[in-house]
Amino acid sequence: MIRPSVVRPLLALCMVGGSPLVLAAEGGVGRPITGQQVFSNAGVIPPAPGWVMSLTSIWYDGDLKGNTQVPIVGALSTGVDMKVSYTMANFTRIWDTGKGSWNYASAIGVPVQYTDVTASISGPRGRTLGNEDTGTQFADMLVTPIAAGYHFDEVNHLSLSLPIYVPTGAYNDNRLANPGQNTYTFMPTVAFTHADGKGGEFTLSGGLEFYTENNATDYKNGDIFTLDALWTHGFGNGWNAGLVAGYIQQITDDSGSGSTTGFRGRSVGAGPSVGWSGKFADAQASVSARWVPEFDTKNRPEGNGFNINLTLAFF
Repeated sequence: MIRPSVVRPLLALCMVGGSPLVLAAEGGVGRPITGQQVFSNAGVIPPAPGWVMSLTSIWYDGDLKGNTQVPIVGALSTGVDMKVSYTMANFTRIWDTGKGSWNYASAIGVPVQYTDVTASISGPRGRTLGNEDTGTQFADMLVTPIAAGYHFDEVNHLSLSLPIYVPTGAYNDNRLANPGQNTYTFMPTVAFTHADGKGGEFTLSGGLEFYTENNATDYKNGDIFTLDALWTHGFGNGWNAGLVAGYIQQITDDSGSGSTTGFRGRSVGAGPSVGWSGKFADAQASVSARWVPEFDTKNRPEGNGFNINLTLAFF
């Protein structure tokens, strides 16, 4: 039997793999933001059937150091500075598969993104692009057809999932601020959670990102590896605090028009996390916040990521 304290913080499946920026590796970034891929109890899929709903808002402010050139919508750019506010409403269905070692779920997320990008543009393939662009529009939907969770025992859990970003967001290759990326992204993800039984946990989440070609710019992003960790300590009355850390590494080169051989981005960041969980009306509720400053980047913007999450579960 799984302890209620494990189910309490609710499915991180609600945001598994999902924290995209406006710029892909075509832009030196990719979909992930450092330290934002892991959530409380990412390795746990509860045995009780029901619905989990979450609202997550991420704010990222960063800039690309030096004179490094990156391709953006088919043009080479330097001096990239970005501010992104990304908010996703996610709905997860936990399937009625009994109380065995395996449980299953599916999810869909609908995001809205505000983007403010400044960049020095050169060689725009015959097109005229401004050096600054802003916009607020729907971004690419996140679909998780299936996620499988395995319970080793009461405190150790593993989840396997395949989130997919679908190119439903607005995209225009004559704009810098594109909330959509005009690519499908397949993100096999594995997460492990150890619950300490006292309101704290250790969760480790790793994943790969495989991008299809952007047919508007003839550009294909390289594959990206992410590894995130969350450690929290419980303080009673539902409160917990701890640390979150993230590592992002592009593992293959980009290809296509304007690609740069060997332009593989990397970033590392770590910062504090605080959360609360308990009952709210008839739902199990969870609220958390984190700040992840980046301190070691290469060929990627460097900045700060902030995250606020509200989750309600109905079992």
